[in-house]
Amino acid sequence: MKAFWTYTLARFAVFAACFVIIWLLAQIWLESTAVTNIWVLLISLVVSSVISVFLLAGLRDKLALNVHERATRMTERIEESRRAEDID
Repeated sequence: MKAFWTYTLARFAVFAACFVIIWLLAQIWLESTAVTNIWVLLISLVVSSVISVFLLAGLRDKLALNVHERATRMTERIEESRRAEDID
């Protein structure tokens, strides 16, 4: 679970940083309205997603490995139970 939370918090931090930077730039050049804020949010989501693909690749790989290991252990336990039922 540690890998999940680390990756999730890193994604959130990248999004927050992008949002703050884009919001500050929008405040300088654009009039502050609800529509502007929605556009800032959407642009921040896209930019942070692109940045996360490259910047957080290592964390994402660790998370994928962790999920794979957990799935493998669960599959092994299920197979053990199946074999135990077949013996009885």
